[in-house]
Amino acid sequence: MSIDRPKLWMKTKDYLFIILGIASYALGFNAFIATAPDKVVIGGMAGVSQVVDMLTMGLFGFHVPYSVTIFVANVIMLSFAFKIVGRTFVIRTLFGVVIISILFAVVQPLFHTPPVAGQTFMNIVIGAVLCGLGLGLVFIHNGSTGGTDIVAAVASKVSNVSIGRAMVYFDLSIISSSVLLKCIFMPGFELSAAVPALVYGLLTLFIIPFVTDTMINTNRMAVQFTIFSEKWEEIATAINNEAQRGCTVISGMGWYSKKEVKVLLVMCRKIESVTIFRIIKSIDKDAFITQAQVNGVYGKGFDNLKLKMRRPGQHVNHPHLPESSSKVI
Repeated sequence: MSIDRPKLWMKTKDYLFIILGIASYALGFNAFIATAPDKVVIGGMAGVSQVVDMLTMGLFGFHVPYSVTIFVANVIMLSFAFKIVGRTFVIRTLFGVVIISILFAVVQPLFHTPPVAGQTFMNIVIGAVLCGLGLGLVFIHNGSTGGTDIVAAVASKVSNVSIGRAMVYFDLSIISSSVLLKCIFMPGFELSAAVPALVYGLLTLFIIPFVTDTMINTNRMAVQFTIFSEKWEEIATAINNEAQRGCTVISGMGWYSKKEVKVLLVMCRKIESVTIFRIIKSIDKDAFITQAQVNGVYGKGFDNLKLKMRRPGQHVNHPHLPESSSKVI
């Protein structure tokens, strides 16, 4: 039995980057957000672990490590959701659940005060950015650690609520409930003092998805050029030879002039766009050019599609997500 080394290396690299991404998330949350003096609660399973810690401390007088809550809650949710979301989703998620639980257990005891003393806003922003970067890495490499995604996947499966909306509802309920718990279990706590923590929590709901999306889109971002020029042959040859990019020649007709024209269609990385512009302008200063952003170019010279093909007769476990692209945390 031969070993496909390229595929083995690709899978190994994916898992290494997933671990690195989860480590970034664990550092951002435990070091910068969880240590904030305002007791800022964020969304996701990390926020659930904060709420559980508040409850156990208020009712029984002891803390529950975030790692324990994250692991137990995910396992319980996966066991209930197994028949709904399917075996593939559960297996992929368990790896992430184990890794994030281990890393949270290692990182949490290391930080008791915010790294940036006296700057709650800066700590929240830095922590949210690190969380977003971590999630972006995990998403790019097809990772999954479950969390609120399990709840969202089940809600979307059994109702008409979209995954994104279900996750927003769930995260907002976590952050809002933290205010109520503080009023009940923290003696002398005033409702006005909850406003900063609530605002900071909502701020993370904007920063984390924004950074995550930026990571994902930057990784796939490309540029599409549409070039109109009488010197199209020279431009196409120069782009082939100097920029090492292919050109597609499309036949068209200018409706005003009623003349046939040749249109060049070129795909390139965003960082290569300046080179393409220089080539065109050095040959034809009067060339008509349009440039458009493209999120995702797949094929020779660009990204490889990482999709797990379904076997004949196999159903997709979730109506909105392919089995190989489960989300994270």
